[in-house]
Amino acid sequence: MSSLSVLVVDDSAFMRLALRRIIEADGDLRVVGEAANGAAALEQVQRLTPDVVAMDIEMPGMDGLEATRRIMAGRLPPAIVMVSHHTTEGSAMALAAMQAGAADWVCKDSDLGGLDFGHLDRELPARLRHWGHVHRAARPPLLPIAPVLEARQDAGAPEVVVVGASTGGPEALAALLSAAGPLRVPLVVAQHMPARMAADLARALALRSGGDVVVAEQGAPLRPGVAHVIPGERDGALLRTPDGFSLRLAPHAHPAHPSVDVLFSSVAMAARGAVGVVLTGMGQDGTQGALAMARRGFSLLAQSPESCVVPGMPGAVLAAVPGVESADPAALGAMLRGLVE
Repeated sequence: MSSLSVLVVDDSAFMRLALRRIIEADGDLRVVGEAANGAAALEQVQRLTPDVVAMDIEMPGMDGLEATRRIMAGRLPPAIVMVSHHTTEGSAMALAAMQAGAADWVCKDSDLGGLDFGHLDRELPARLRHWGHVHRAARPPLLPIAPVLEARQDAGAPEVVVVGASTGGPEALAALLSAAGPLRVPLVVAQHMPARMAADLARALALRSGGDVVVAEQGAPLRPGVAHVIPGERDGALLRTPDGFSLRLAPHAHPAHPSVDVLFSSVAMAARGAVGVVLTGMGQDGTQGALAMARRGFSLLAQSPESCVVPGMPGAVLAAVPGVESADPAALGAMLRGLVE
């Protein structure tokens, strides 16, 4: 397989050189261009079509957040990993980067402050490598459709709602939850994000939607009317308890977690009835889990590709599973309320 192409965007010439050396050290990542600000990054993305962009935030003229929004609005955009002093875990800027459409981020500084090239060397290539491969694979898979139709079972009334999202997910989640309102069953969210971001995302979603949004805890009961956000870099599996449901949270170092496939597949095993919703995101996470839910006869909804920041995840589900209803997030929220209530 050919090396993954990377565009480096930073207003410091020294930082661009340092990042190039870190990125190209192992030979499987290749820096194909550099840009000193957001406007130049837009031009370079169109001309070079890189697999992934390493993007600074604070730059003269157009900053990295605005550049990310504009890049992600294009056709088949690259994955974007923010590399900034400001994207510390759990920071408001990291959440803003996620809302703009960044797939991931790495902080330039150590916990004590100042540039930490050792941290960048450990973290950045792996994250660029992962999201570069996700970008290359971001097209509808050729998955079997007939077995879903033949093996479909009759499901009971929905006992739980599960939602998966990645790139562009926070905005879509806020619109979905606002339109759905509090439901009579628990709702669980698997939004791709790094560690320690869940509390900030839960607060932002609660503020935007007006609903009760909490961070899921190991073994804690899932409460009706509450949206439970799985912590970053954990996989959450649904478990049936005598009184309802809880989550088993397992650590995982893979960048694209919480896994939507893990959550959806566990729901197919633990619930008697459920609704699954797949929102905007790069890649195909959630497709295998959606197939498992479809075989149980559970309802599935997918965000319409034209309303997505990146249509990879819902597009893959729509291609693989017959009968999935598709709409923008607000309309999906209304559909969800109808299905559950």
